Amino acid sequence: MLTRRRLLAATASSSALVAMPHVRGAYAAGRLSIQLWDHWVPGAKSAVSELIEAWADREKVEVQIDHALGPKLLLTAAAESQARSGHDIITLLAWQPAEHVTSLEPVDDVMGPLINLNGPVTSTVEYLGRSEGHWSAVPATAGTATQGPCSRIDLLRQYAGIDVQAMYPAGSAPKADNWTLEAFLRAAEACHRAGFPFGIGLGPTDDSVSAAGAIFHSFGAALVDATGNMTIKSDPVREALDYYVRLARFLPPDAPAWDNASNNKWLISGRGALILNPPSAWAVAKRDAPRVAAQLWTHGMAAGPKGRYVAFVPQFWGIWSFSRNKSAAKSLLTHLSQPQAIEKMVAVSGGFDLPSFANLTTLKTWAEEGPPKGTLYHYPNPHGHQIYSIAGAPAPPKIAAQIYTQGVMTKMIVRHMQGEAMERTLAWAESEVQGFMRT
Repeated sequence: MLTRRRLLAATASSSALVAMPHVRGAYAAGRLSIQLWDHWVPGAKSAVSELIEAWADREKVEVQIDHALGPKLLLTAAAESQARSGHDIITLLAWQPAEHVTSLEPVDDVMGPLINLNGPVTSTVEYLGRSEGHWSAVPATAGTATQGPCSRIDLLRQYAGIDVQAMYPAGSAPKADNWTLEAFLRAAEACHRAGFPFGIGLGPTDDSVSAAGAIFHSFGAALVDATGNMTIKSDPVREALDYYVRLARFLPPDAPAWDNASNNKWLISGRGALILNPPSAWAVAKRDAPRVAAQLWTHGMAAGPKGRYVAFVPQFWGIWSFSRNKSAAKSLLTHLSQPQAIEKMVAVSGGFDLPSFANLTTLKTWAEEGPPKGTLYHYPNPHGHQIYSIAGAPAPPKIAAQIYTQGVMTKMIVRHMQGEAMERTLAWAESEVQGFMRT
C-alpha cells in the first residue's frame, strides 16, 4: 500500500508518464492505476489524491495516479482502448464515453445508488454518459463546468443600465425575466460603444464552440436531430445565425482567432465587460487583478425564443472492460461521488468544480466565495433557472462530437459574418456534416 508521501510523489512525477500515449499492462487485483485530469486550480488535484488515499487506506488497495491535460487524456484513452491495456480508471472528456463505449465496463450498479443518494443527473450527462440503456461512465465532479456569463458589475451598470447583482441576487432566485438575447445584444452594443466589448470568441476551440452551442439551442437550432437527420436548412438555424452575426459586430475584431485562453485574458485585463466562462478568469483575477475580481459577478445566460440555455461541459470517470480490478474501481468511484467527497472537491477548487447531481447545487462554497461575496452563488444553477446543453446535441453523440470538435457552428458564423450569403453558408455546413455521417 502506498504511503501518503509515495502517493503524492507518484502524482507529482506523472507528467513524464503521459508525454506519449500511455499503454501498459493493467495492475493485478489489489492494485489500481488511475488517470486523472490535471486540475488547473492550485491544490485541487491534491484534494482528489487525498480522497483516493483515504479510500485506499481503508480498502488496502495500492494506488498509482497519473495526471494529464485534455490532449493527453484524448491520446491516452484512444491508445489504451485500442491496445486493451492500460489504466484501470481513466478520465474521459465529454464525448469520450460514447466514443469508447464498447471498451468500457457498464456502471449501472454504481450510478443507480448514486442517483438515489444525490438526485438525478443533468440531461446532458445522461446524453453523453449513457448508451443503449446502460451507463458507460460516472460523472466526475473535478473538471466539470458550465460556461455562463461572468460580468463586470460596474461596466454593465454604467453603460448598459443593467444591475447584474439585482438580477441575480446572492442567496435568492433570479429576477431575470427581462434578461433575453435581445437585451444581451443591446448590452453588448452599449459596452462596445463605451470601449469595453463582450469577450466572446468565434474560433474553433471549446469555449467559442460552447458559447455558439448555447445560443443556437436558445433558438431551438440544431444541425442534426436526435435521429440523425440533418436540420441545417431550417428557420431556427437561420434565426440563430442571423442573431450571432448581429452580435459579432460588437465583439473584439480578432474574435475569430481567439482560443480558450483569450476570453480569460480579455476579462482579467480590464478591457471587457462580459465573457462566457466558468469561474477560472475570476479566480486568476483574484490573484493578478484584484480590482477587476471585486467587480465580477457570475450569473445566468440570457433567454432566447426557445429557452434559457447554458453550455455544460462534463467530465467522466470510466472503467475499462479489461481492468483486472473492476470491483475496487467501482468502489473508488462510489467513494469519490459521495456528498462529502464532492463538497471537498468543490471547496478546494474555489467553486470551479461542478457536481452533475441535482441535490448538490447549494453547497456553501458558492454562497461564501468572494470577493464580492456571493459572486458564484448562481454558478451551479441552484434554482434550475437554466437548461444545460452541449454544442452539437441532440445529434447522435458520434456525429455531435464532430460538429463540436470541428467548430462547425463558429465557422458558419464567421463565414456569414464575412459576407457569405446565408444559403451558401448553410450548404457548406451540410457538406461538412454529410462527411461526418459517412465516417
